[in-house]
Amino acid sequence: MRAVVQRVTHAQVQVADETVGSIGQGLLVLLGVKIGDTEKDSEYIAGKLVKLRIFEDENGKMNRSVLDVNGSILCVSQFTLLGDARGQNRPGFTLAEAPKRANDLYQNVCAHIRALGVPVETGVFRADMQVTLCNDGPVTILLDSEKLF
Repeated sequence: MRAVVQRVTHAQVQVADETVGSIGQGLLVLLGVKIGDTEKDSEYIAGKLVKLRIFEDENGKMNRSVLDVNGSILCVSQFTLLGDARGQNRPGFTLAEAPKRANDLYQNVCAHIRALGVPVETGVFRADMQVTLCNDGPVTILLDSEKLF
């Protein structure tokens, strides 16, 4: 499971000119589900998102989590995070999980985040979405539930 995490002052997602999810201070999370991802991956990503210390404390150090600052998370599914363009100019998406399973795991991530005490807004799975955000810092972190190093 892959996530692009952006610290934001605000973010929203629209489908057909209708706002379907909106947050103030918090995290915008673009989430891609890979073939073979499990419930364990969704728990790991959710826990990381809630505990990730990328908000500044009173000394200007990134030492607070979204939970610490009473922030929210806008979680948007994005299968293109699994795109592979190493061998060609047009990315292939063979690593992306099938839609039904991907949506189940995406929903699991959101449920785990809520269970950990952080409000979650979402996009619409498989919809053509427009995401608007103000990246604060800018701060952008990449997470992957698979050990890469």
